[in-house]
This record gives sequence, C-alpha cells and structure tokens, in this order.
Amino acid sequence: MNDEAEVIIVGGGMVGASLACLLGREGVDVALVEEHPPSDDDPTNAPPDLRVSSVNLASAELFQRAGAWDGMTRRRVCPFRGVLARDMSGAETRFDARETGHDWFGWFIENQVILAGLHEALAELQSVRWITPARPDAIATGSGGATLTLDDGSRLSARLIIGADGAGSTVRQLAGIDTTGTDYGLRALVTNVATELPRQDVTWQRFTPTGPQAFLPLPGHRASLVWYNDPDTVALLETLDDETLAGEIVDAFPEDLGGITAILGRASFPIRRQHAASYTASRLALVGDAAHAIHPLVGQGLNLGLQGVETLAGTLLGARTRGRDPGTGTVLAEYEHRHRPRVLAMMVATDSFHRLFTREPGPLTRLASGVLRLADKVPVGRRQVMRHAMGLPLWSDGRG
Repeated sequence: MNDEAEVIIVGGGMVGASLACLLGREGVDVALVEEHPPSDDDPTNAPPDLRVSSVNLASAELFQRAGAWDGMTRRRVCPFRGVLARDMSGAETRFDARETGHDWFGWFIENQVILAGLHEALAELQSVRWITPARPDAIATGSGGATLTLDDGSRLSARLIIGADGAGSTVRQLAGIDTTGTDYGLRALVTNVATELPRQDVTWQRFTPTGPQAFLPLPGHRASLVWYNDPDTVALLETLDDETLAGEIVDAFPEDLGGITAILGRASFPIRRQHAASYTASRLALVGDAAHAIHPLVGQGLNLGLQGVETLAGTLLGARTRGRDPGTGTVLAEYEHRHRPRVLAMMVATDSFHRLFTREPGPLTRLASGVLRLADKVPVGRRQVMRHAMGLPLWSDGRG
C-alpha cells in the first residue's frame, strides 16, 4: 500500500502529538505514525502516572493553541507558584512567580494527562490521521520528496519526515545521524507518594554530594519525589518494602517533605545526556528527545522539546505560506539555526549545575553555596532566571 501526506511525523508522544496539532490546525495533511495505538482510557480515574512533567507558561500557551489545554486542566494538574533551590549547607534561593507579574510559575502534569488532552485535540482534526500500530523500517529521500517504509511493508510518501520518536529514535538511526552523549553515573529513583501535608504550591530541590533530591507537588495529598544517587544505592532502595522505603525517604529528605502515608508507585532511570550531530538531513527533521535529551535536574526537558516544536512548526508554516517546499535544505536549516543555540545553552547550564553541586564538600561546593546565597539577594538576576525558566522573554514590559 502506498499513501501520501504533506508531512509524516513518527512518534505520537507529547512532542509528536503537539507538533501534529499545531500543523493540523493550519490544515497541513499530517500522517502520524506510532508504534502503540493511543489509549481510549480516561486517566482521570486511573492510578497516578509515575511520569510527571513540568509545564511552563510558554508550553501551556502552546497547548492552548494546540486545542489541548482544556482537556488537561479538567483532569489533574497542579499549578506551582514557587521554586526553592538549596544545598546541604543551608544556602538557598527562593523564586516566586509573582515577582515577574504572573500568578504561576508553571504546572506539574502527569504525562498520561498531557497525552489525553493532546489525543482529544487530534481527534477533532480531519487533516491528521493516525497510522498505528506501525514502526519505520526504511527511509528514502530525493529532490521531490521522501518515502517511509513501515514494518508491514506499506509505504508513505511526503515532502518531509519528522522524527519525534524519543531518545532511541529509529528515524535518526535510519537517517544515519550520529549522537554524542554523557553518562553522569547516576540513577534517579522516582516515587509517587501520599503525604501528610496538603497540596503545596512550591517545588524544591536540594543538592547533595550524591545528587539532587526533588519534590514535585501533585493534586491533593500527593507528590512526586526524585532521588538521584549512585546506581548501587538506587538498586538497594528499590528492593525495600513500601514502609521501609518511606522511612528512608523521610530520613534523607528535608523536613519540608513532612510525613509519607503511602508509596503509590516507584521506578528508576539512568541519568544521561544525548545530542544529535544534526537536527536535519535530506527531507528530514528531528525534534524533542530524538534531537536532544538533557539532564533532568532543572525539569526543562519537555519545555525544551516544545520549544523545538514551536520553532519547527513556525518555520514549516511560514514556508508553506510563502509557497516554499517545507522539506528543502534552506527551510530545515532555518529551524536548526534557531533552535540549536537554545539547546546548547541549556546543556551547558545543566552540566554546570551538575558538576558544581554534585560533589564532596570542598572549594567548589563552597562556591556553589555562595552562588545560591548571592542569587537570593539579587532581585533583577533572580527575575531573569525565572523568566527564562517560565519560557518568557528575558526583559518584560515593566511588570517584573
């Protein structure tokens, strides 16, 4: 079977579905290829998802334009107003969104809720069609277009193929695009917990010599906790029963956590950074984790991926409006030229935070403590950091 579309997107996760929504709402004929069919189950009454993402103001606005935000907010979202960063010495910096003239810093949302909102929005778009279950098997490109062969032997043709299929991207591998990466030698234990304290509007992170400890508030008496440590320690923690693990967490985490009444779920994953040598190839573009996967300690992975979605969608729609072929090298080079510097800056920032704060006490940790204390005393700099994290222009119109 041969089929045609204007654009093929491989990967129907949060990044790929967001891009399909933005393009589809402008009438672009999109074929969305996904290995796993989207679930019809409503996550509202489902157990809480261990996978939780931080959604900043810019990403929320993108979801609104994608037609998906209402579908998320009527389910489970947790807005947060403040961010607290501290180290073991007690040095800390507090960020409050109200300093920038906004009520909220962002929202913590379960990935399953984000996907439910996006899939609802996609269901209303006649210009987007799912091709699932399906996996890419081969890619062929030429001056007139590209052809994607699927694992069942069928073929799809389009002007452009977009890989939004995650860090292990098959599209990237088929295109022969290399990656560079760093293994930080850490593993993160993620637990969903029921807490004695009610819902909070502050997220915090404490830096320790073995890695950060993070608290992400969720609706009700719930939170997502992230505990970075060496792989052996995390493996040992994972063997503990719920009651013992809860005790270990309460003993190790700051007092702000309060008591834990139940462990609702747990999982772990390695901490790695990965970067594609190029985000584009002949009639092909990469977006999201297929192009870049950063250290998660600042919680900007999804937001950075959605910045790429915004940039790629804007570039393609602009070319379409001018009657240009969206798969040409000059159009794709514009996307990479605009997005890659932001990714590199974020990678440098996260690497610097990791190397500065994750080490035994010494001159560099004292320097790190000084940085935290200084940041807390410089309102202008603090507001600029917040605006960047919220996805806002660095200089406001005077509100903050």
